[in-house]
Amino acid sequence: MAVRFQDYYKILGVPRTAGRDQIRQAYRKLARKHHPDVNKDPKAEERFKKIAEAYEVLGDAGKRKKYDALGENWRMGQEFTPPPGAQSFRFEFGGRPGAGRDDAFGSGRGFSDFFETLFSSGFGPGPASGSETWAMRGTDHEAEISIPLEESFRGARKTISLQTAELDQNGNVRRSARNYNVVIPRGVTNGARIRLAGQGGKGSGKGPPGDLYLRVHIERHPDFGLNGRDLTADLLLTPWEAALGTKVTIRTMDGNASVTIPPGTQSGQKLRLRGNGLPQGSGGRAGDLIVITRIRVPEKLNARERELFESLSRESKFNPRGSGREQNQ
Repeated sequence: MAVRFQDYYKILGVPRTAGRDQIRQAYRKLARKHHPDVNKDPKAEERFKKIAEAYEVLGDAGKRKKYDALGENWRMGQEFTPPPGAQSFRFEFGGRPGAGRDDAFGSGRGFSDFFETLFSSGFGPGPASGSETWAMRGTDHEAEISIPLEESFRGARKTISLQTAELDQNGNVRRSARNYNVVIPRGVTNGARIRLAGQGGKGSGKGPPGDLYLRVHIERHPDFGLNGRDLTADLLLTPWEAALGTKVTIRTMDGNASVTIPPGTQSGQKLRLRGNGLPQGSGGRAGDLIVITRIRVPEKLNARERELFESLSRESKFNPRGSGREQNQ
């Protein structure tokens, strides 16, 4: 029997080389747009069924492999006659609308004739077919969570409250506040996502709920900057400390550390303290603390300080505005 060929890749808008994540993302985007509970267009239901059918096949590696095996028959719009042996294809579905019966939206057959012709060998009448139910996984949700740098450095457990929006049975948006218990992983970086399994949108039918992803925003710290896993901090030096060299004690996220300032240190020079940045789990390398030197001069001088600076100005041949040769004479 000839039936109209269904190009599942075209329905989802993905290339045949698309990876599993790309296929799943395309499906979720289209499903949200055309779900009959949300989209009141009379044609939305039919589009939604085609999208669900395409994902039922392409979203599973084994089913996709069998579908791709049709080879030369990939021509959208042509009538399609199954190749010899195609009747041996058998897909196991836990959540498709029953063939020849009302589906979850009460509109008759769930999948296309093309699908039924190729893959219906396991769905004929019989006791087992009565157990089939329509199920669609809930959508994933995403929200932003702001945390202080200290929680990123040490990890934390906290309760947060988020505004949620759900559709009621009439298709109206209902908003409410919901509390979530969140584990902040030690060393989480800015922009990372924390997954709360099963805390996303409700599934349809017997489908499981989606997940909630919390995108991390690390708040600005008064003493430390953040670049990936590296921390940055300014270190103020006097002119004589920078010129003569010294040792100073600086604050870190984990306490204090001693830093050696080499003679001739310039303002803006960077000194790296390895392993003093954000930690990384599973034995990974921690970030560093990068100390940036800032040379400060006294705003007011007493008589003795002025005398010493004037003496230095007469004795020193250093000229920061001259050439390198003049500076070293």
